[in-house]
Amino acid sequence: MTDYKVNFKDLKAKVGIDDVAYALGYRLDRKAGVGRYMELVLGDGKDKRDALVICHPQDKASQRFFRRDGSKGDVVTFIRENLNAFNVSGKDEWQKIAKVLSRFANMPEPEYREDREYVQSVRCHATFDSSRYEVKPINPDKIPAIFQQRGLSDETVRTFAPFIRLIRDRKNENFDGYNIGFPYTNGENDKVRGYELRGYGGYKSKAAGSDSSSSAWVADLSGGNQQAVRNVFFCESAFDAMAFYQQNQSLLKNDTALVSLGGTFSDGQVQGVMKRFPNVRPFDCFDNDLAGRIYGLRMLSLLEDIPMRINKVEDVIRIEAKGKTFDLMQGRSFVEQLSEQLSIRYKMGQWLPPKAFKDWNDCLLNKPIDIKPSLSQEDRKNNLAERRNAGPKL
Repeated sequence: MTDYKVNFKDLKAKVGIDDVAYALGYRLDRKAGVGRYMELVLGDGKDKRDALVICHPQDKASQRFFRRDGSKGDVVTFIRENLNAFNVSGKDEWQKIAKVLSRFANMPEPEYREDREYVQSVRCHATFDSSRYEVKPINPDKIPAIFQQRGLSDETVRTFAPFIRLIRDRKNENFDGYNIGFPYTNGENDKVRGYELRGYGGYKSKAAGSDSSSSAWVADLSGGNQQAVRNVFFCESAFDAMAFYQQNQSLLKNDTALVSLGGTFSDGQVQGVMKRFPNVRPFDCFDNDLAGRIYGLRMLSLLEDIPMRINKVEDVIRIEAKGKTFDLMQGRSFVEQLSEQLSIRYKMGQWLPPKAFKDWNDCLLNKPIDIKPSLSQEDRKNNLAERRNAGPKL
């Protein structure tokens, strides 16, 4: 089993206070204007429950918030204030905060081996309650526009319609509409054990209590004949899986299953899928970013039965496996570099997005990775001076 840990500095550079606030139901107060500061409010009119003023809205690493009552902090402070709103477990607050940050950063969640029994006991109580949600099927004659926004054709949506639901959270006081729900199952039976949720405005989450340890979204295109499935394609999200199918439909047959892990890679998810389809070759279709490539390494480690420790050290990925320690350089296939150090049986295939794109959905939308030009020394000095002078004035 792999062991992957993260540090807060890396995560804070990827996750803004606004990202977390929007997920909690805060909305932008446009009357306050947007510039060096932005104001987010929770609730409307007389029901206004909170207001945050956020500094440096364009720079996640530098974001700070303050309230009119004098309270202030960074994204860690804000998550800590709202920790009960997130379905995470851990021995202490810091482990839970690290997991929340990892989810928002689309990074693998840290694993704390010494607390595995504790975490497992907590998970037993975080049970998915299906009665909390109103669920209805997708109407093939009235497909929600969000799919079109993602570049997904009506034909693709109809193909996957048996594996998609419209879902409304009866306990959500901030939103009374429906989101797209991708049901999670574990292969033992048809019981739904959670949902991957997607909505307008980039909303993404999971239903409260969803089993992300042993269940996943699985679209079996064989017509229910699991023994006939020969290829299973693992993606980070259901939208990515659908985009992968649409892009490569002419090359795929009915002996195909597509899987979304929902951005929270777990050994149990992969093992459960492989148990469900005993005759398949699995494919790594994860993202091209660092998190996706680490997911690929973790899946290879699991399927090849090679215990592996994976750590990010500056600009390289350090691997400890089979008594060896070596670095993998970004910009070149991790699997190719790994095969130069370890004996690999290639039980896992790879079908990655083209290098110009972060993921399969971006590929479908023709949204290449935005490569930021490196700044000159003078530009860096000017940016630093601007950041120093941009704090709230007393």
